[in-house]
Amino acid sequence: MTMNPMHDDDIANVMRALGHPVRLNILRILAAQSAGDCCCTDVTQNLSLAQSTVSQHIKVLLDAGLVERHPKGTRNCYSLRADRLAEFGIACNGLFSGLTTTDLPVKELA
Repeated sequence: MTMNPMHDDDIANVMRALGHPVRLNILRILAAQSAGDCCCTDVTQNLSLAQSTVSQHIKVLLDAGLVERHPKGTRNCYSLRADRLAEFGIACNGLFSGLTTTDLPVKELA
């Protein structure tokens, strides 16, 4: 599988999505599912939040491409997008390793 490099806008979008502790917990809950996916109700049972709040957080993760939705009957189930998480990991590695170099040209902001 070929990884597509993430652009700065994509990296920033994913970082914003990861910028809330509840969303990090949702990713951990999805990662722990042995069946590979779970419904919003399953996630809600692991958090002390209303289902509507959990749904809003899942939407942010969906929009960032970190999770995907699978319809199961009348319910939507969710699973991690391992490809997108791997791309983000590679992008962060490149970003942070680049920050240790002192000779990098700095792009001027308009």
